[in-house]
Amino acid sequence: MRIAQIAPLFESVPPKMYGGTERVVSYLTEELVRQGHEVTLFASGDSVTSARLESGCKEALRLSNCADPLAHHTVMLDKVLEQAYDFDILHFHTDYSHFPATRNLQLPTITTLHGRLDLPDLAPLYRHFSRQPLVSISQAQRQPLGNVNWVGNVYHGLPVNLYTPRHNPGEYLAFLGRISPEKRPDRAIQIAQKAGMKLKMAAKIDPVDRQYFETTIRPLLNGPHVEFIGEINESQKNDFLGNALAYLFPIDWPEPFGLTMIEAMGCGTPTIAFRCGSVPEVIENGVSGFIVKNEEEAVDAVKRAASLNRARVRASFDRRFTVCRMAKAYLSLYESLVHDVPLASPDVHSMELSSTVAS
Repeated sequence: MRIAQIAPLFESVPPKMYGGTERVVSYLTEELVRQGHEVTLFASGDSVTSARLESGCKEALRLSNCADPLAHHTVMLDKVLEQAYDFDILHFHTDYSHFPATRNLQLPTITTLHGRLDLPDLAPLYRHFSRQPLVSISQAQRQPLGNVNWVGNVYHGLPVNLYTPRHNPGEYLAFLGRISPEKRPDRAIQIAQKAGMKLKMAAKIDPVDRQYFETTIRPLLNGPHVEFIGEINESQKNDFLGNALAYLFPIDWPEPFGLTMIEAMGCGTPTIAFRCGSVPEVIENGVSGFIVKNEEEAVDAVKRAASLNRARVRASFDRRFTVCRMAKAYLSLYESLVHDVPLASPDVHSMELSSTVAS
């Protein structure tokens, strides 16, 4: 198939550091190319891919002095539309920004929603664009929107050789991701302290969360049981997660998926996660980790983490969350949409398309 993958421009594909959406787009793109499909990746110019790369901007916007991300995404969308009929399907990972420009294309499109959908402004938007084919990344993610055009649910997947499982439990707890109130790093620190365990924290701090870090988290880092490492890259994750006793996922928000949970799983490390959002869909309680309701249950789970068979943790990953499974699911959706939508090849520089982009 001729497939366009359209990524956000905030991070490169794959991201150099933090960036779940762009990482998933990278894994999917590379697997589709490996399987022999003709893939074009629309992403930042510093992306690295075996697909054909169409640059939406010179470098990832988070690493540049970008004042207006919308400007760069608009340019990239126009590039997509100029080439649209060179593809069998357009796969967007850019939320809803492309909806007005693609709603009337006589060409299959599909949009994977990677973020939270419980914000009140989103419901009327998705009702307005109710015919757009959407893919969720968990069943829990769907709940706030209700009756829209869900065409599939595809869990994220990772390459099977990305992580090497460690079969012996480590002597510390791990926290990985982003410092923000909904991720509850404060809760992770408290759990580790109550359990009498060392906690290693590898996390980025976005500008919007800087004040939260300084006022709430930094004062908690003074204790000897906490080591704040900062943001780490992909090559550092295997040691960081694999050498931990358990990975703490003490979230306090409707998590759409939680890529770090399956990263820990790939390392053979059990996850101790709070029952929010997608957690019950991702973690097999008592197999790949423990699902808890409060800090007391989390502390008890820490004490039981070493009893979990880490080979079974990894087996859960191999069975449910590989990139091959993810690509197979998306290809099935692509095929279904391609055969359901009558294809046409109008002039992509036509007045109708130009007016749609301008509106």
